[in-house]
Amino acid sequence: MRELWQLTRLIRSKNAGPFAITFDIMFKDMEGMRQALASGAISAEAISRIYGVDPRQVRLFGVEDLLTVKISIPRKVFSGDVADTDVYGCQFHGPLVKLPIP
Repeated sequence: MRELWQLTRLIRSKNAGPFAITFDIMFKDMEGMRQALASGAISAEAISRIYGVDPRQVRLFGVEDLLTVKISIPRKVFSGDVADTDVYGCQFHGPLVKLPIP
């Protein structure tokens, strides 16, 4: 079993406005992208479990020409709120890095 980082060139997160986080998963090749998507490890349901959001609020789509999967989820607190732990949203991708890909 491999981990997601082994199939990718870059995994990052960032704000998509003050109320959402977006993730970019950029793969090394089409084979790795297809393997990750076919495994079910990257799905609305999986992302909802990892980040504790309703799966209906997960927006996920692949851009094959760019070997990229984009995911957006709502933030639990808005960017800059006193309870916010990452104002820029750049550390939310951590749980995805070691995500097992069967």
